[in-house]
Amino acid sequence: MKKAIITVIGQDRVGIIAKVCTYLAEKRVNVLDISQTIVSGYFNMMMIVDVAQAEVSYDMLAEQLEEIGSQIGCVIKIQLEDIFNMMHRI
Repeated sequence: MKKAIITVIGQDRVGIIAKVCTYLAEKRVNVLDISQTIVSGYFNMMMIVDVAQAEVSYDMLAEQLEEIGSQIGCVIKIQLEDIFNMMHRI
């Protein structure tokens, strides 16, 4: 298993989760956990995913997720779990 963290932030609108999850399913990225909240009209989602079986490279995932984000008015970022953990160590 090779875990990554995906964050999605933007104005709330219909279809954000569907758009992101459809893309991930098409690329064989498994969603392990998902949390989303809406505060004062702003959408915030964090996903833990397994990219071990992804049909595209990690760099391509990051690029295409950013592109999807710009299409739906959100900022979408992905980080490998190891990098995420190192950045948030105390």
